[in-house]
Amino acid sequence: MLEDLKANNRKWAAGKLSVDPGFFRRLVSQQSPEYLWIGCADSRVPANEIVNLDPGELFVHRNVANLAPPQDANYLSVLQFAVDVLKVKHIMVVGHYGCGGVAAAVDGQRRGLVDHWLHPIREVYAENRGELEALHEHERLDRLVELNVVRQVRNVASDVFIQDAWARGQSLCVHGWVYSIANGLVTDLECAICNQADLDKAINGE
Repeated sequence: MLEDLKANNRKWAAGKLSVDPGFFRRLVSQQSPEYLWIGCADSRVPANEIVNLDPGELFVHRNVANLAPPQDANYLSVLQFAVDVLKVKHIMVVGHYGCGGVAAAVDGQRRGLVDHWLHPIREVYAENRGELEALHEHERLDRLVELNVVRQVRNVASDVFIQDAWARGQSLCVHGWVYSIANGLVTDLECAICNQADLDKAINGE
């Protein structure tokens, strides 16, 4: 019930103040996160909690299957604000094993508008069909989650906002992570792109 949620909010706020009386005053006066989290909208993947950061320390954008499509104005607005205004130093694209969006992209069922949103994942599947179809179904979906993250890292790093930031000497890295709901741990896919040379290697498959 909504009354429960409002009661929970009051308890949470009181708890914060009991530990740190100035907590909310500081939040009002500034927002200076070093990180942008681009993650899945799945309710089991709470960005701040996973990395144990307080409000104000992590700028967050979430959507179905953690996509970074260059035609999505919502994502691009978040990216530009994070890079140009907040001057974040790290962008993490974070997928998660057991992602319903990734599974829905390739299970052959039709769901309407979301099928268009998930089209980039079908492209990733097609480009890696040989590798993926050699795996059992569960392993195949887990690997597709990883490959989707790697592709979205490349999408982010290819954007003009990132390119312009590098050109003006701004320190900025794009990372790819996968979160496991089963154990609460994040795995770094080690596909970070921190400059144009890294991006060129990623595009050329080096």
